[in-house]
Amino acid sequence: MRCPRCGERETRVIDSRDLDEVSIRRRRECSACSARFTTNERIEAPRLVILKRDGSREEFDREKLVVGLRKALVRRPVAEDAADRAADQIEAELRASGSSEVESSDVGRLAMEKLRAIDQIAYIRFASVYQSFEDLEALKREVDNLYAQRESGAAVK
Repeated sequence: MRCPRCGERETRVIDSRDLDEVSIRRRRECSACSARFTTNERIEAPRLVILKRDGSREEFDREKLVVGLRKALVRRPVAEDAADRAADQIEAELRASGSSEVESSDVGRLAMEKLRAIDQIAYIRFASVYQSFEDLEALKREVDNLYAQRESGAAVK
């Protein structure tokens, strides 16, 4: 790692911290000028290919997933990094499957599961686009399912 101040290649790691399952934050010090700087390292995982409904293949794009999750979460009372954390969890689950090719429906299903746990309104927003509800009745059935799950969960607690 080159020092951003003097360009020296010899730096030493002072501190390392795991940020999440796939990235590490390191504090470094230059051997030549003693400047300190921080690097964020992300594990380079093997390619993950998404099999689309139309039969085409597309490389997994985490940012595309984050954008979709953020759209669903817009103006909702959730943590600002909720979409990023959900995308990290989804990506980790996809990679843990051991397959280099994943159906787009699996990505959508995982996104819906994460959104359901984060915020029900965001879940309905995402589901209404992802599942392309045929009519208002289909949307109502999904909302009714959420109510039933919430009430059964409240009765257990």
